[in-house]
Amino acid sequence: MSPAPTSTTVSDLRCSRCDARYAPLERHHVCTNTTGGGACGAPLLVVYDLAAVAQGLDPTRLSARPATMWRYRELLPVPLDADVVSLGEGFTPLLRSDALARKLGVGTVWLKDDGLNPTGTFKARGAACGVSMAVVLGVTEVALPTAGNAGGAWAAYGAAARMRVRVAVPSDAPLINRLEPLTHGAEVSEVDGDIAVASALIAEGIAEHGWYDAATLREPYRIEGKKTLGFEIAEQLALEADAPRPPWPLPDAVVYPAGGGVGIIGIWRALEQLQELGWVLGPLPRMIVVQAAGCAPIVSAFESGADVSRFWEDADTIASGLRVPKALGDFLVLRAVRESGGVCVAVEDGATLASLREVATTTGVLCAPEGAAAVAGVRELVARGELGRGDRVVVINTGSGLKYPEVLAALRR
Repeated sequence: MSPAPTSTTVSDLRCSRCDARYAPLERHHVCTNTTGGGACGAPLLVVYDLAAVAQGLDPTRLSARPATMWRYRELLPVPLDADVVSLGEGFTPLLRSDALARKLGVGTVWLKDDGLNPTGTFKARGAACGVSMAVVLGVTEVALPTAGNAGGAWAAYGAAARMRVRVAVPSDAPLINRLEPLTHGAEVSEVDGDIAVASALIAEGIAEHGWYDAATLREPYRIEGKKTLGFEIAEQLALEADAPRPPWPLPDAVVYPAGGGVGIIGIWRALEQLQELGWVLGPLPRMIVVQAAGCAPIVSAFESGADVSRFWEDADTIASGLRVPKALGDFLVLRAVRESGGVCVAVEDGATLASLREVATTTGVLCAPEGAAAVAGVRELVARGELGRGDRVVVINTGSGLKYPEVLAALRR
């Protein structure tokens, strides 16, 4: 038997609310600190020894590493002496489109096209990191609810790791989101209702059987895979500018379609880490959240000045990944938006469909409806005067439109 991996740049895990600390390379989920009475229950975040990272990682040599998210290995939680479970995820294209920028009314726009990841969405990043760490921790069975693509991603990486995966998914989720995990060998339970109902079913199974809880932000590592979006945006803009030596240039805004919101929390953490390393300077980009008008709890909380969102009743949108009535990390999303001087905006499904077609005919990229919603959000913010001709904007397309034939069919009506 090979020795357990121990080489890591992680200093500890910390509660995102009460700052309680936990040892790395041990199995943890949410914060269990009871100082304030009941268990805190907030998500845990991975903290790195950035001084050690700076000594061991030369940013000018990153281009010599494989073009995957694992090129940032020292800034990821999997021990350096452990194998990772990878299907080639990350380092997806950052595509500049001056034609789309003109149509939207901003100075420059880039699409970060995560539809080219394994399993067709950015969920591959979180699953790769989460499954890799689960292997390190000796996990053999994971369980999670999904509103869309996470179930398929965790099932795929679980299959690659020979790990058992259990998924609960709404019965009205897109057909591919129900078939994909099944095809990868996961045990899939369909529920009548939204992801909140699916979450309750998984929680019951975890309590009864002791499965490893891989739900959004209920383990600390999915967010670490998704934060590589932030690293890639910074590095790819530097490569485009032929300026691989820091400080790297940054956009004025990053526009992200938020369901659970893990991606935008991760991007903000990544940019803060790059700033602490001295690889980027100046003000960080504004973090902009886009949600569907039929399910916009974070937008509502932002507009009311609240620190957390309220459960959104009767959530309904064609962008299934945005149908999350209440996110565990909503306060972290709101914190990132406010700290960055950003804003939150909701868009109607009709605007999402129009943007999906516009991006496809203008750039050749077939966005997921979630990515198209982000583009619609840019147009809405230009109309409000929040964005304009002087702004350099990165829009996150979280997945491939090919996974949404039902939505594409709606364009024919």
